[in-house]
Amino acid sequence: MAQTPTDLWVIDTQGKGEKMELDFSTAKPLTNRNYYDNQPSFINDSELVFSAADEKGNHDIILYSFRTANFTNLTQTSDRSEYSPAITDCKQYISAVVVEPDGTQRLWLYPIVEEPAELLYDDIAPVGYYDWVDNKGALFVLGNPNKLVYVKGKGDILEIDTQVGRSIKKRPKTWEITYISTKEASENQESNTNRIFAFDLKKNKTITYGKTVAGSQDLIWMDKNYLLMASGNEFFVRNKNSEDWKSLGKISSDSHSEITRLAYSPELNKLIFVMNRNQTQ
Repeated sequence: MAQTPTDLWVIDTQGKGEKMELDFSTAKPLTNRNYYDNQPSFINDSELVFSAADEKGNHDIILYSFRTANFTNLTQTSDRSEYSPAITDCKQYISAVVVEPDGTQRLWLYPIVEEPAELLYDDIAPVGYYDWVDNKGALFVLGNPNKLVYVKGKGDILEIDTQVGRSIKKRPKTWEITYISTKEASENQESNTNRIFAFDLKKNKTITYGKTVAGSQDLIWMDKNYLLMASGNEFFVRNKNSEDWKSLGKISSDSHSEITRLAYSPELNKLIFVMNRNQTQ
């Protein structure tokens, strides 16, 4: 399937929580290629990783350093593609969803030191998206329907829900796995919002955090209490206990449109987001 060319953008932030502001004068592309640069994730207080396509359509993990302003290939594999890179809880690996040579899609670990990659959860496929809770994977598993599972151990898999969206996010400083349920939109074709849920692994119960921004399927936590989403070229933030999303403003660009994936660094006070390259470029 053809992918829309995308770029990573960066914008400086000021304040926290409901006092968060975006400095739109600083907004600029971090990448500028007519390929797929997407799925950003901070791995420490100065570096992020993302998935990038080459001219042959193969995807590798790229690291960007805000200290040096340099891009570095963490992988350069001609027989497979890596997506959704992230740091593991133990900080010893970069994890990624890997499309293997035979098309199998599973979660792999790439050691920070130069050692061979390791396959994780060899019996769980195809994996689409994921996050880490207590150094164990919360996985979006593709299927009909798709499902969200938490891997407690070998052969011990907890099924949390079905018909979920691609945003699988741990709520900071909790045992909660946050996700978007797509059931409401699938049952009501006129609805363009979905509900945000979280499953508390300690309390073994589901919590609701209200509705998404209309037309959006990507969310992140800015901290333990505040959610961020975007729709079109506009950013929105709200407290987890509120139903009202507050606009943080819009990106103005002739070259890019439609904000999707998001990543935030409170240490750097920077927000990374993905935008589609307009076809006129």
